[in-house]
Amino acid sequence: MSTKDPVNWMLSEAIDSLARAERLRQQFFSLQSRAGSREPSWEPPIDVLETDREILILVALPGVDPEHVEAVIENGTLVVSGQRVLPVELRNARIHRLELPQGRFERRIILPTGRYAVSRFAVNGCIVLRLAKAL
Repeated sequence: MSTKDPVNWMLSEAIDSLARAERLRQQFFSLQSRAGSREPSWEPPIDVLETDREILILVALPGVDPEHVEAVIENGTLVVSGQRVLPVELRNARIHRLELPQGRFERRIILPTGRYAVSRFAVNGCIVLRLAKAL
């Protein structure tokens, strides 16, 4: 038998749920500033890996063409942005569930000091940004 007070346990669970919901809201539906305006956008999840020669950033963007993803370095921050839209074939479809975020996305990643040559490719639903370090 648990010695936890049920009221305190329920309150703790509710507070944890609200905190998780707020983190998700900030992650996926934050307001980003771009060119002086504020427009809604979502942040795709990323993995960042570093070797002696490069930084690899995997951006989870299933269904997004890498050629339609902008990646620029501004003051030591990599800004990855673009749009995720429904394919033309699905625009008149009846939607039963829509869990992948749509619309404008933007993700800002602070980089270690240095100079980089940026290239990109797609693999397994991710856009991979390769930042080769200038030696």
